[in-house]
Amino acid sequence: MPPAQAPATALGHFLRGLVSEQIRRALADIADGWGRRTLWGTMGLHDIRRGYRRSVIGPFWITLSMGIMVGALGLLYGTIFKQDMHDYLPYLAAGFVVWGLISSLITEGTAVFIGAEGLIRQLPAPLSVHVYRLLWSNLIIFGHNIWVFFAAALWYSLNPGWTALLALPALALVLLNGFWLALLLGLLSARFRDIPLVVASVVQVMFFITPVIWRPDMLPDRALVLDLNPLHHFVEILRAPLLGQVPDLRHWLAAFVVTGVGWVVALAFFRVYRWRLAYWV
Repeated sequence: MPPAQAPATALGHFLRGLVSEQIRRALADIADGWGRRTLWGTMGLHDIRRGYRRSVIGPFWITLSMGIMVGALGLLYGTIFKQDMHDYLPYLAAGFVVWGLISSLITEGTAVFIGAEGLIRQLPAPLSVHVYRLLWSNLIIFGHNIWVFFAAALWYSLNPGWTALLALPALALVLLNGFWLALLLGLLSARFRDIPLVVASVVQVMFFITPVIWRPDMLPDRALVLDLNPLHHFVEILRAPLLGQVPDLRHWLAAFVVTGVGWVVALAFFRVYRWRLAYWV
């Protein structure tokens, strides 16, 4: 090897080793966070109970408020769109429950580290603990809200059959995306405090262009708009099994592509800026 190439080669090995070490530490943080299940499980339950302290029915207000929302909007938009309530109300209930989970993971993900400022500075725990806490609390809320769909399905005699089991891997995929979104948006929001406001505005707009209260077949000439909307694919892979339908393969493919790309980007940011978070919050 020529002498001039030796320093460059040594520098290349050093940089590769540094990057590998950063990735290893980032992945170790996520693995260690999973091992603290008792910690983030308790904190997640506390988050739910704290919001309904001194309430008579407690967290069941989550189910009640979702039921009132679905019933009122079902009657309103079912009349506007001239829909058969036998099909439309279960569709709307499933869509609202799924959208509630997805939108909460996105918007609350922006504050996952900002809201845990005191714990991050004082508690020697993996940063991913706060992300697991977010996922767990939102999964509990989803468990409350899903009863609204079950009630609508029972009322209109909708039996999804064994197809409903496809909702389980779809739910896991949604949570997996909620994890990388919280890592990425949580870091960016800790550094740039305008990010939560921007994300909240974008999610609000996305609600109206995602088929939650309307059906995709109402937009036949603009199918490309739906295909380019990643939230549409995630809503569909989780809502369709609940309605007894097998999600289209393109929805699964789009969801897996978004998951892969998202995790690569999130880990790239997390491995580099993880150590700075305590100073940003």
